[in-house]
Amino acid sequence: MRVEMSRSASADPRSWRAGTEEAATGARLAALLFDRLVDLDDYGRIQPRLAVAWAHDPAFLRWRFTIRAGVKFSDGAPLTPTEAALALRPLLAASRQLSVEGDALVIQSVSPMPDLLLELAAAPYFVCRAMPGGALAGTGPFLPGATPAAASANGAAANFPDATARLIFRANPDAWSGRPYVDAVEVTFGVPAQRQFYDLQMGLADIVELTPDLALRAAQGGLRTWTSAPLTLYALLFDESLPAAADPRLREAFSLSLDRASMAGVLLQKQAEPASTLLPQWLSGYAFLVALETNMDRAKQLRAALPANFASSAEPLRLRVDAPGDMARLLADRVAINARQAGLQVKVVNRAGASGATLAPDSAAELRLVSWRYSALLAGAELDSLAAGLGLARATAAAGANSAQLLAIERRILGEHDAVPLVILLESTGLAARVHDWMPARRGDWRLADVWLDAPEPPSPAPLKPAGAQP
Repeated sequence: MRVEMSRSASADPRSWRAGTEEAATGARLAALLFDRLVDLDDYGRIQPRLAVAWAHDPAFLRWRFTIRAGVKFSDGAPLTPTEAALALRPLLAASRQLSVEGDALVIQSVSPMPDLLLELAAAPYFVCRAMPGGALAGTGPFLPGATPAAASANGAAANFPDATARLIFRANPDAWSGRPYVDAVEVTFGVPAQRQFYDLQMGLADIVELTPDLALRAAQGGLRTWTSAPLTLYALLFDESLPAAADPRLREAFSLSLDRASMAGVLLQKQAEPASTLLPQWLSGYAFLVALETNMDRAKQLRAALPANFASSAEPLRLRVDAPGDMARLLADRVAINARQAGLQVKVVNRAGASGATLAPDSAAELRLVSWRYSALLAGAELDSLAAGLGLARATAAAGANSAQLLAIERRILGEHDAVPLVILLESTGLAARVHDWMPARRGDWRLADVWLDAPEPPSPAPLKPAGAQP
C-alpha cells in the first residue's frame, strides 16, 4: 500500500508538540507500530487494547489496568506492566503516579480522573519500548520501517527517522491483534500536494493528502475522497504588550470586520467551517451557542473612535504568519483585506517571497496568525493544551470542567478578543480505486491495518499458435 504525505514526522510520542501537524502525522504512523491501553470505537465506546480490564475507586483517584498477557514487542521482549509504566510516565502529567501491582498498571492522582479512559484513548498515549540506540519497539500490526534499499537487501528494521524520504513498514505476522491484510505499507514523505494529486490520478499512489482546492478537484474528477471532522483551527492572537493591540476597541473592530463565511466557503473551497469558538462543535457540544458576528458598520464606528495614527497607512498593524503552509498565508491576506474595508491597515510579515526564501520577521507584531490541530477527545483537556500552547492566560484549569463552565471560559476569551477564531479546516484524503475497507475515525485516525487492496490482474496468456505456423 503506497501512502504519500506532505511532511515527515517522528514516531516517538515523547517528541511530539501538541497542536502541530507534525504530531498528527506522527500519531498516524505510530498507530502502525504501537498500541494504546484502550481505544475508542466509532460509537464512542471504550474498547480494550493492551489493557483487557480496568477498575477505579469511587472517587476516581485510582485506576487499575490489567495488562493483556502473551503480548510481545517487535524485538521479542514481553509486554509487562512495568514496560507500560515506563512508556506512559513521560507522557502523563507529573501529578499522576504510576505503579505496578502483579499483572496490572496503577495510575493514581490527588485529583479525580473520571475521564481517564478517554484521555488514554487519544494521542500521544502509545505504549512503546525504548531499545539501545534509540530505536522503539512496539506491539502494533507493522514492524518498524526500513528504507527500500535495506528492505530489499535483508529486510532489516531500522529506527523511525525524522526526515527519511521513504520508509517501508512490514506486516507483523505475530501481532496480538492479528496480521494486517497488506504485506507492507510504503510511506513517502515530503511529496508536494500537486504531485500527490497527480500520483493518485496516475495510479502511482493509493492514499494521499489533499489540500482544499485539490479535494474539490478530486471530487469533481470522480476520484474517491474522504473528509474528516473539522480538525485544524486557524485564529488570530493579539500581542497586548503593544499599544495598538492592547486597545479593546481595535480588537473588537478587527473581529467584527472578518468575513469568516467567505474564508471557509470561497477561499477554502468549503473544506472548512467558520469558527465562532476555539473548540469545534463535535468536541465541545456548545459551539452552536456562540453566534458568528460580522458587522462592518460597527467596525467602522469603532475605528473612527481610535487615534488617527492607529492602524494607519503610515503605521499599519503587523500581522505575522506563524502557521505553516500556503493556506495560512492566503488567510492572512484575506484578513488584511477585511480589515482594510473597516479602515484598519494591515501589513502581513514573515511570508515566503517569490523565490521561496523567508523574509525576516519584524521584531514585534500586533497580531499573529496561528494554527492548532486538535488531538484530545476531552474538551477541557484540549482547551487547556491549546491555552498553554498559544499563551491564553484566561483559559486555565479547564480540564474537568463541564460544558457550561467551558463555555464560560471561552466567552471570557472571546469577549476580550485575546484570540479571534477564523476557520476550522477539515482534512481530506484521496483514495485509489483498489483500496477497500477504508474506515477511518472522523477525528482523523486512518486505521491502515484494516485496509486491503485489490490484487493486480494477472497478465493474459499469449494465444497459442497453430501447429506448423511460421513465427
